[in-house]
Amino acid sequence: MESNNTPISRIVFCDFDGTITSQESLEGVFKRFAPDLWKPVKEAMMALEITIREGVRRVLESIPSERYPEILEFVRTIPIRPGFEDMLDFLDEQGVPFVIVSGGLRGMVDARLGNLVKRAYKIFAVDVDTSGEFIQLKSDFEGDTELVAKVDVMNLFDAAQRVMIGDGVTDLNMAKNSSVVFARDNLALFLKHMGVPYKEWSDFFDVVKELRLLWEVR
Repeated sequence: MESNNTPISRIVFCDFDGTITSQESLEGVFKRFAPDLWKPVKEAMMALEITIREGVRRVLESIPSERYPEILEFVRTIPIRPGFEDMLDFLDEQGVPFVIVSGGLRGMVDARLGNLVKRAYKIFAVDVDTSGEFIQLKSDFEGDTELVAKVDVMNLFDAAQRVMIGDGVTDLNMAKNSSVVFARDNLALFLKHMGVPYKEWSDFFDVVKELRLLWEVR
């Protein structure tokens, strides 16, 4: 398991699906490539009968490997949330590492971001094996309920201040283990209910504006 033992003052952890992308790319894949299976699996996950890890694995591993290129082409059409490159520029100027932590597929992240992939300090996501008839998932950070245990990834880095950016319930543990939390959509609702402080955001321009104030950058 890779780690970074060099202490740093600040680091930003960011979800991909529904955060960097302005739409839920993974759910879009499920609806498009495994619609009949996705509906009952989603209901089972919402009823807490199965974990997100089990549900996502069940759906993705039902998709034939030959359709994987179609999945990547589909993901390339999903819009990126406004201000993303501006935020990357700002973090570069401040010397702050930007780490993408996704419970989705690494190939989807690469396909959508293209050359912007190089701007991330590290990317943690689920790898795919398409050598067999059906897609198979591989994750170095698989946990009890998550395909990527996001807090385990965070703990690889020794940072005085952890900033996280997310949108959904799968980002909840990451939010609870961060110094500064940017939350929107379902994540914001959960944190509000739990009394966990967070900064609401709409696009990455909002994130940059708040970080400038927080870090006292003109």
